[in-house]
Amino acid sequence: MTIANLARAEIRALKPYEAAIQVDNTIRLNANEAPWTSSGDHFRRPLNRYPEIRPAALCAALAARYGCASENLLVTRGTSEAIDLLIRVFCRAGQDNIVTTTPTFSMYRHYADVQGAELREVVTTPRDNFEINSGTLLQACDESTRLIFLCSPNNPTGTLMARSTLLEILQERAQQSAVVVDEAYIEFADEASVVELLGEYQNLIVLRTLSKALAFAGARCGSVIGPGDVISMLNAVQAPYALATPVVECVENTLLAESLSEAEHWVAEVIAERKRLIDALIEMPSVRRIWPSAANFFLVEVDAVDKFMQQTSSDNVLLRYFGGSLADCIRITVGTRAENDSLLESVAKVGT
Repeated sequence: MTIANLARAEIRALKPYEAAIQVDNTIRLNANEAPWTSSGDHFRRPLNRYPEIRPAALCAALAARYGCASENLLVTRGTSEAIDLLIRVFCRAGQDNIVTTTPTFSMYRHYADVQGAELREVVTTPRDNFEINSGTLLQACDESTRLIFLCSPNNPTGTLMARSTLLEILQERAQQSAVVVDEAYIEFADEASVVELLGEYQNLIVLRTLSKALAFAGARCGSVIGPGDVISMLNAVQAPYALATPVVECVENTLLAESLSEAEHWVAEVIAERKRLIDALIEMPSVRRIWPSAANFFLVEVDAVDKFMQQTSSDNVLLRYFGGSLADCIRITVGTRAENDSLLESVAKVGT
């Protein structure tokens, strides 16, 4: 049995939308498109025409970057759309459940609520550096657990999941659950993507994005990578023409060798600045603790969180406070060297 059989029956039977045929160098009178181009249209592909239903060249370029076959990848509007698609495909409202950890990316809960799926959260603790206990997580699963979401590096803690932990979860839930590894921040970690495990584990699904390491958050372009039959179902559910022509073209440009080399430079800069910031902040009296991070951010525990946030806000430095189990913690994104210097100057005022 493949994990595609865990999907909702009506989704397994769903056929993709059939759009009007697109053929180059033809008179297109079959799609109700405008016959003229706007004066503001400066793209390689004319905007009066619908884009490809699925951008084949972009899909191939992303597959080459991530080390998978094109048929194992669907281009999505960020990883948020991928999460939504997966939950809609696999979870029956009021019947199936999703297992994840807490604290983690809040969109897993958001889309579970939208679909009416139960979300089961396994607590990870500060004293254990937010590491995932595979035994505890597996105990939270049952016959109705369709999806397991694991964010690695995790947002907001920066924790990188141990490969041995993932392998145990994949093996134990082999034909029972799809295991989704969200790798939005993997380029900032000193470890390879788990995409390399796809051939060995048929219940593995991986999420990737261009928002972080390639500095394309505004383009909203991500990927879901997994077994071909699962990708086919996601393709049938995703809206036609999901990726706009301007997005496709600008992403194609950023996947060229020169742009990728530039991105690698900036990733190295962020990693160096992450270390510099952590080393400086841990010496400040208002900071209690900083957890190790494999992302472009890190989590800080402080003495007076309200005062800390008020000071940085008054200095026009925006940080992220979560509350709840992270009541004394703040997530700090690594910026440019000048921005990071401004942060350090602001934090130095706390308690003075």
